Amino acid sequence: MLQLENDQLVVAILDPLADQNRFGVRYCTGGYIFQITDRQHGELLSGPTFPTGFNWFDGQGIPDAFNHQPLRTPGGTDAEVEIIGIGRCSLPDKTVLSFCTWEVDARPESLILLTRQAFGPHALTLERQVSLLGRTVRSHTRLHNQGSSFIPLSWFPHPFYPQPETDELCRLNIPFVLPENDGYDLAANGFIRRKNWPEQRGFYLALEQQAWQPLTLTQRHPLLGMVSASCSYVPGLFPIWGNQHTFSWEPFFERLVAPGQAVSWWIDYDF
Repeated sequence: MLQLENDQLVVAILDPLADQNRFGVRYCTGGYIFQITDRQHGELLSGPTFPTGFNWFDGQGIPDAFNHQPLRTPGGTDAEVEIIGIGRCSLPDKTVLSFCTWEVDARPESLILLTRQAFGPHALTLERQVSLLGRTVRSHTRLHNQGSSFIPLSWFPHPFYPQPETDELCRLNIPFVLPENDGYDLAANGFIRRKNWPEQRGFYLALEQQAWQPLTLTQRHPLLGMVSASCSYVPGLFPIWGNQHTFSWEPFFERLVAPGQAVSWWIDYDF
């Protein structure tokens, strides 16, 4: 496992090669933040099965994913697709046929990972950078389309916070509506809160939102009281989900990347 640290936090990041047994066809294999530990308060992140178990689909910590838009060849099938940040995959079998290869540049305050992928008319360079500055962990991504075909890009972060002791969960800076559901409602102070206690399956809800500015959030945390996050982008699809172990939000970054075009974005987690 790779690591960034300072006098306050230790950030554990999965090694794309040494930790391959922890990966599957869902989460990006480069820049996967597995745990953040506060030197005074302990582990700050959770997961759907944490702390008693782990599997590649549920994950833990702060994974992120490109798997909603696999790259396909003309006339190809789901038996062989390319998932950005993972490699060649079989969707029916839910298996990785061959992982993409990452170049890793470890620096004192940041970890830079670079991979190149090619599949039919698709070719791309993907750079992930995880950095630690004080109590801020930044996950930065840059994708350069070097192929002859458009790349449909759909990416989302999936930070897993421990369930807070209060029913209040998070507050957003964008206008939104909670559709009728069994798991969540809105408190008078603007916080999304639990309506019912979740079990293992959890409560999933896609927010109805009309964001026009980059997203910022405040999140209740059982050890730190409150933490926050901010994105460089305006979210598209925006689900929330939680079970008895964890609560998470998933603001999607969605683009159609033309040949020769490069896009970049980031998200900061402040602890």
